[in-house]
Amino acid sequence: MNESMMRMAILLGTAAVAFLVSWLSGRYFVPMLHRLKFGQTIRDVGPAWHKNKQGTPTMGGVMFIVGFLVAMIAAVLVCEAATPLKPLSGVAFTERVRLISGIVMALACGAIGFADDYIKVVKKRNLGLTSLQKIILQLIVGAGYAAIMYFLGEGSVIYVPFVGETDIGWWYLPLCIFFTVGFSNATNLTDGVDGLCGSITVVASCCMMIAATVTAHFGQSLVAIAFAGALVGFLMWNLHPAKVFMGDTGSLLIGGVLCALAFGIGRPFLLLPFGIMYIVETLSVMLQVSYFKLTHGKRLFKMSPIHHHFEMCGWSENKIVTVFSSITAVAGIAAIAAMVLTT
Repeated sequence: MNESMMRMAILLGTAAVAFLVSWLSGRYFVPMLHRLKFGQTIRDVGPAWHKNKQGTPTMGGVMFIVGFLVAMIAAVLVCEAATPLKPLSGVAFTERVRLISGIVMALACGAIGFADDYIKVVKKRNLGLTSLQKIILQLIVGAGYAAIMYFLGEGSVIYVPFVGETDIGWWYLPLCIFFTVGFSNATNLTDGVDGLCGSITVVASCCMMIAATVTAHFGQSLVAIAFAGALVGFLMWNLHPAKVFMGDTGSLLIGGVLCALAFGIGRPFLLLPFGIMYIVETLSVMLQVSYFKLTHGKRLFKMSPIHHHFEMCGWSENKIVTVFSSITAVAGIAAIAAMVLTT
């Protein structure tokens, strides 16, 4: 087996393991959440028909986190022991730092979400951590990751589209913090319709896997494909009608993983096309709030984030998921094509 075929086999095997572990874990985890009465409290500000989802188990993000970690550990052990494709011992120190610190940062984002979910389900109210508490914790995680990447991962050099590799110096630090905090919140806003955040992220992760492969970052390719596989397994339980929600545990971690992948391969601006729908969701909230204040009570959208606007217009949840995921795929393919042509 040549190296290209071996690489493909490992990637496919990693995705399969992640999918199976995530999917099968639902057989035990979802009933356990029901027994513990860890149900979601639906906010009054959402569409009225979402009240039917009251009590659906939350914190399901743990399922794909487990699938992701099991698949990653298995893939790394197999690669290190039995193949020339060694994602840890076969790469430079800076590459190991980028890989490991990215995973740790993403898990830290997930831990913030877990704390938020735990407070919600224990107190039986849809509040959790205060906005200030959450943003402070996210800033600490983002700053820690940025510092490690800058000082140990040689992260000051990034690829700027149509410009090339550019050393942005200490500006790397605020850029990394901004993306890390911003995207973890953006993915959190996107998690409002059954299967939406997970489906968009499967597409974005596959795009990240292709980008990592093209730029010869095999370790990051493993992260991306393992995450995509784990999310597909989770979607077996989360597509409409959802039997479990990912909660902030999953949605905050998703933003962390995508940022870790983009910064890990030195192309953070890929987050803009790959994460286009997260950005649209966030902008819709910002525009809605600004317009409401400027016009003293008028609304730009029927409801925000924008997926709720389309729900109010009569779109089904499945249609929203399909359209938003398709837009992500088109933007991702265009970005990859541009990356290949300009590299």
